[in-house]
Amino acid sequence: MSLSLPPSGDKFSAPIDLALVRQLFGLPTRVADSDFLRREVANRMRERLELVKIVPKRVLDAGCGEGADLAVLQKSYPDAQVVGLDGSAAMLSAARARQLAGYSAMKRMVAKWLPSGSATGKSVSPDFVCGDFAQLPMKPGSVELVWSNLALHWHSQPDRVFAEWRRVLSVDGLLMFSCFGPDTFKELRHGFAAIDDAAHALSFVDMHDFGDMLVNVGFSTPVMDMETITVTYETADKLMADVRAWGGNPLLTRRRGLLGRGDWKRIVGALDAMRNADGRIPLTFEIIYGHAFRPTPRTTAGGESIIRFDLPRK
Repeated sequence: MSLSLPPSGDKFSAPIDLALVRQLFGLPTRVADSDFLRREVANRMRERLELVKIVPKRVLDAGCGEGADLAVLQKSYPDAQVVGLDGSAAMLSAARARQLAGYSAMKRMVAKWLPSGSATGKSVSPDFVCGDFAQLPMKPGSVELVWSNLALHWHSQPDRVFAEWRRVLSVDGLLMFSCFGPDTFKELRHGFAAIDDAAHALSFVDMHDFGDMLVNVGFSTPVMDMETITVTYETADKLMADVRAWGGNPLLTRRRGLLGRGDWKRIVGALDAMRNADGRIPLTFEIIYGHAFRPTPRTTAGGESIIRFDLPRK
């Protein structure tokens, strides 16, 4: 999650209300109902990650939230130091509490089976950092894997974020991320179109634009793909509650004030008209997946070309 506002006119910028974003993520319980999708997407990202043979010494979870993915990464790379970064101090506090509870449970389980006085095993605890995706408090080339699950769309300038992620990655380091694509919340947009033409949700960036950004900031051979996940709801009220848990409409240009009864009735009517064969209202999530490597540099910091010779072995 980003806490920085872009300059006006940036092609890929969105006028995000930072105070509203901070307010939402300052109360982790308000976003808890949306965690089911993050867990599903994390599992799908992990399956993709298993196809890549890397042994990172340090891993960055950018947008770690309440810390659920930290355990996934630690299990995949038990000898790596995992760093959880988020723009919300409250989320990081929840992540620390989750980590402490998990470690205490593991310690009790190990102690149950080991003789009294025996060692209970090595603990590799994550580090936690509160900061902005585009201004990481980390040294260049300090991590071998950057992982980011459904967090990038909160940043108003993803091109700057990619450049920063490339900076902290070591040569041949891997970036793997997921985020929302343009079709996300399309039913919601259709519902609100019944009352006005205002933007009631973020305009999410297209997969091909992300690929271009990755190449432009110096990543090699980015691989982009997407899939659609549809969640269905019995009522429009529950659908809207989950949308609010996902962040709702954090645009500075959003319509202010409460909806009148007439407007809400028209929105509900538009959503009801989209009910599927089993009578439930669909809500679409377009999930974009991307991964790319930081290549070996071709020039020095001074702009001089680097030429490598592979000498024949004797």
